[in-house]
Amino acid sequence: MLKLLLLSTAMAAFALPSMAETRIGVTMTSFDNPHLTILLNGIKAQAEADKDVTLVLEDAQLDVARQLNQVQNFVANGVNAIIVNAVDGDATAAMTAAASSAGIPLIYVNHPPAELDGGDMPAGTAYVGSAERDAGLFQAKAVCGLLGGKGKAVVLIGPLENHAALVRTKTVEEVFGSPDCKIDVIEKQTANWNRVQAQDLVTSWLTAGLEFDAVVANNDEMAIGAAQAIKSASGAMDKVVIAGIDATPDGLAAMENGDLDVTVIQNTTQQGRIAVQTALAAAKGETFSAQSWVPFEPVTRSNMANYKR
Repeated sequence: MLKLLLLSTAMAAFALPSMAETRIGVTMTSFDNPHLTILLNGIKAQAEADKDVTLVLEDAQLDVARQLNQVQNFVANGVNAIIVNAVDGDATAAMTAAASSAGIPLIYVNHPPAELDGGDMPAGTAYVGSAERDAGLFQAKAVCGLLGGKGKAVVLIGPLENHAALVRTKTVEEVFGSPDCKIDVIEKQTANWNRVQAQDLVTSWLTAGLEFDAVVANNDEMAIGAAQAIKSASGAMDKVVIAGIDATPDGLAAMENGDLDVTVIQNTTQQGRIAVQTALAAAKGETFSAQSWVPFEPVTRSNMANYKR
């Protein structure tokens, strides 16, 4: 009888780790985006470090309806917390309501929900990201300096429903229109964060005879696509300033090869780590910050060695 009691006690003790497990549902905009891969790796790294965290990963594949369905499934399956990298910041209200109604903490990361700007984030909800205006400021000021405060630029924009793309573009235009920086934006179009779309778009501009001194892209992937288009058309990269944002490994490699002149690091690894830390704290009923801001930093060829990952 004693043996049985001891065995039962041992089994109960052995089962404790699984009982303490925190399950976090994570839905990403896309698994195919290089920048978001860095974010996802940060999420995974922090989950591994915390040991008692199990991630349930889902790819929204750029589909708002699919992402909402994933969040609803997380709720139905009783996860302890949810992390959302939103496909569309203006389509998050239903996800927020679903999690909030079930009493499940919801952490948005990298792409802010519309509720953040509107001040309608309910208790148990948080955002982890970076101030997108800073990205545009760092990028535009660096380009302005390289052009000596004057010239013509084209702008490659991310998805038009994306908060980061809109804020970055607006800020670049504000800087270019300031008294210290007279740079004319002669063309701007979306290339949806995509390298191939950016290459095709810039190729079409060059074929049409458009002349410009700089390409300002909302992310590194589009900047790389622009560089490839210019190299294919003329082979002369030294005449055009190419600027991106994110300082991805590919972006830094392009900078090292002389294809990019400017990028701005967004520490998405840290965003991912903080998102998991916040989700874990919220799930345990501990105090957590409703807004966590990870700073952007400008990267040029002179300091790029500091940012290689």
